[in-house]
Amino acid sequence: MAAPLARRAAGSARWVCSAAARRPWKLFGAMCLLRLPRITQPMEKEEEEVAALMEQIELEKSHYSDHEIRKLEEEEQLKRKKESLYDEDEARGKTVIMAQDLEEKWEQKFLRFKAAPRITDADKSNDRTSLSRKLDSNLMLLVKQKIGNQELWLLPQVEWQPGETLRSTAERAMATFLGDHVQAKVLGNAPYGIYKYKFPRAIRTENNVGAKVFFFKAYLQSSDLSQAELKADYLWVTKKELGDYLKSEYLKKVNRFLLDL
Repeated sequence: MAAPLARRAAGSARWVCSAAARRPWKLFGAMCLLRLPRITQPMEKEEEEVAALMEQIELEKSHYSDHEIRKLEEEEQLKRKKESLYDEDEARGKTVIMAQDLEEKWEQKFLRFKAAPRITDADKSNDRTSLSRKLDSNLMLLVKQKIGNQELWLLPQVEWQPGETLRSTAERAMATFLGDHVQAKVLGNAPYGIYKYKFPRAIRTENNVGAKVFFFKAYLQSSDLSQAELKADYLWVTKKELGDYLKSEYLKKVNRFLLDL
């Protein structure tokens, strides 16, 4: 009885080894690197109305701040002074800067303040290699890679190497195109999506059927890429702009794990 079991175990081991050696599907790790929004999106009309209502309710239910209490006290002192009921001893040791003076100073400072424009120069020139555009939206990194005889826009990807986890493969893909200086936070150890495709019949074999691409996500933590070593054609695009570059089936898989609220 032991001999047949031993032969069966040996046969199973040979099958596992040969199956592992064949690997009919090539494995790739890809990184969806996102630059998060820098500013909020413009509010819709209904949102502006609700925001104004909530601000009014908050104002009506709020208590006076320390500054407002001080201003009321000073107004009362001035009123009493005009009515000759003000005791000069009350003012001894107190600051000569009135609350009204502070408000005028703050008002002048506010008038000198100039907010940065929402529409940047990169928006105006539609420079899709710049991170200084679409500040109220997510931007994703695309790179041009050679797949077979074609050059395609894809998320940065490289082929899996024995001994790697899929996450480390995706991290290597990011380092391959951006260098080691980029600061990014990878989200989780499990892939967010998978894209599978078969090779053309001319090159497809029993042991080389196609490829499986496992997608991971990361957030760019610094918009300063001056130290990055960009080694390919690249673009930073919004979710809506992905359709200008990605093939339809690939785009469907990517859109499944992308949120652009």
